[in-house]
Amino acid sequence: MIAKIVKGSNFRGVVSYILDKEKDARILVCDGLFAENKETTAGSFEAQARMNPKVTKPVGHIALAFSKEDEHRLTDRAMAGIALEYLKRMGITDTQILIVRHFDKEHPHVHIAFNRIANDGRTISDRNERIRSTRICKELTRKYGLYFADGKEQVKRHRLKEPDKTKYELYSILKSEVVRCGNWSILIANLKKQGVDVRFKYKGSSDEVQGVVFSKNGYPFSGSKIDRRFSYSKIDAALNANRHKERQRVIGGQTADPEYPMQQPPQYEPSGNDELYSGSIGLFMPANVNAQADENYFEEQLKRKNKKKKQHKIRF
Repeated sequence: MIAKIVKGSNFRGVVSYILDKEKDARILVCDGLFAENKETTAGSFEAQARMNPKVTKPVGHIALAFSKEDEHRLTDRAMAGIALEYLKRMGITDTQILIVRHFDKEHPHVHIAFNRIANDGRTISDRNERIRSTRICKELTRKYGLYFADGKEQVKRHRLKEPDKTKYELYSILKSEVVRCGNWSILIANLKKQGVDVRFKYKGSSDEVQGVVFSKNGYPFSGSKIDRRFSYSKIDAALNANRHKERQRVIGGQTADPEYPMQQPPQYEPSGNDELYSGSIGLFMPANVNAQADENYFEEQLKRKNKKKKQHKIRF
């Protein structure tokens, strides 16, 4: 469930749009309005707005959209109830309200027109309305067990053009692979099989990794630009957490969790001219050592890195 909030000054415009017959409009709630037709409905809104002429944008318009996954559950009554609860939590009460369901899109949605001038002439506050709306939408989605899709999952990818098409391909691949891997070497090997190259950004002339870049189809994207969860630091934390979880299962004598199967490290043997490996000493642990040896190797390389001449570093 997501909401889009718009304010305006033309009640006739919003009423005409919401009650458009071409959208197969169906009125679910009509409170405080003389709704014989579009003209009388808009006139009712305008009459109340004149109680507070200082407000230049008395029109409130909210579109509430739901996932297609919930279409079979969202009866008119259910959608009206959720919309009214949303308005109450937003502090939009004691005013004129028109809630109309449209059937012109593949996903269920309603349009809400309301008067920002309440029945007593006060102005309904819009302070932090978008922040409050986002929180309330999430709360209602959880409360009613509605489908909680990631924003990127709602994108119609077949309509995307480059480079956005590749960006969302990378999003899907990373979402699947990061939860399955226990270190960077495994992740990089898995991504390479799917045509994804990985490079690192460094801080100044140091060996300190500052970011990660993923490339596919000739289009490079910083991890954080694909999604905030795919910044270098967050991926690194996720891989460490996966590795810790696997160790705990081994110590406890448990088998791997089928939901997040940890893969065996590939036999990755870096050659002397392997730029990716040599430019990232300490980041990728050898695949043929155990967890404790991984840590020892990492510490060993950190001690030596300042004594070695920095060569073959990956820059971006």
